[in-house]
Amino acid sequence: MLVKATHKGYMKALKIAARVIPIPRPTLFTGAESAEQLCEAISLMSLGKLLVVTDKALVEAGVVAQVERHLRRHGIEFVTFDRVTPDPTYPQAEEGLVVYKQENCKGILAVGGGSPIDCAKVIAARVTNNKAIKKLAGLLKVWRAPAPLFVIPTTAGTGSEVTVAAVISDPGNHQKTPLMDPKLVPLMAALDPQLMTGLPPNITAATGMDALTHAVEAYISLNATTETDAYATAALKLIHANLVTAYKDGQALKVRLNMAMASYYAGLAFTKASLGYAHAIAHNLGAKYGTPHGAANALALPHVLEVSIPSAKIRIGELAKMVGVGDENLDDQANASAFVNYVVSLQEAMNMPRTLPDIKPEDIPQIAKNAIHEANWNYPVPHYLTQDECEQLIAKIKA
Repeated sequence: MLVKATHKGYMKALKIAARVIPIPRPTLFTGAESAEQLCEAISLMSLGKLLVVTDKALVEAGVVAQVERHLRRHGIEFVTFDRVTPDPTYPQAEEGLVVYKQENCKGILAVGGGSPIDCAKVIAARVTNNKAIKKLAGLLKVWRAPAPLFVIPTTAGTGSEVTVAAVISDPGNHQKTPLMDPKLVPLMAALDPQLMTGLPPNITAATGMDALTHAVEAYISLNATTETDAYATAALKLIHANLVTAYKDGQALKVRLNMAMASYYAGLAFTKASLGYAHAIAHNLGAKYGTPHGAANALALPHVLEVSIPSAKIRIGELAKMVGVGDENLDDQANASAFVNYVVSLQEAMNMPRTLPDIKPEDIPQIAKNAIHEANWNYPVPHYLTQDECEQLIAKIKA
């Protein structure tokens, strides 16, 4: 009981901090050609050479080449660092830092999904903070303003373009390490749907479910406010109206932009309201087995919602009404259950797996322990899971 009370007290302190500490927002460019508009804006700043942080898949797909053309057109020198992998690691960020310094770069442009953006945030922080990544991890430990950071998301899900967080994996213990500081919010971002049309359906589905999880966990958070509710609601409605269409027709620019805006709004929501056990479990599945983050969230979310219903049935029931599966004539329990079924139906509509056989039974206790530790000290969840509850939940994901 004492530990639980301590956790709740800490979460209340975080809620106060979220209201008091100013959180910047990036200058935002949206719509077709917004990536070029961002590059033009960067050129006006006369910073010098940029480190473009991305991954090999985007280079091979020709997406990075489009951005590089914009940079050249506006006279911006750059060097491309494309060695970021899903769930980036400490060594990758340090390798990027070496390139940044060797090339005498003066700013960073991240092109990609959450992995390149998070890696770029860590590199930017390391440029100005002469501390090991482990010592930058946690809340408000980035003391000096990072190197100028600009981002062009190529997926609609992580919301990293607007959040105070960066998540990076420690290869030594297979755990994901969050850095959380308002200084990590990029200076500028471009949501350009033209760079998202080539996103494969399975990644569209996974990243979209990541955005959904952000919105849902922010809405049922004990630290939710009127402001975060508004952003979470906007995100949920856009996801409901556009995600399956984006999965089926990736060339639809308006739908792609709507999903990018949903990701952005969900990012605003969870930046202040925080997340929950779905993310805690997803982070640990990703660190242990390399499970893509969005797919891991999709696997965990229905089970986390189910176990949260006794403590949050009113809020979960409200989500059901937002997407048209709730009914004013039903009680909160029934509406909450309807929303859980809705989440499952989204997964089924996009042919997403419902289980993760990769999970080894002998790993479950440690995964649960790590997830509980992450959630208890970072997320104001409506229901704190016991070790046994968390193990049972993870076993359902494996089943």
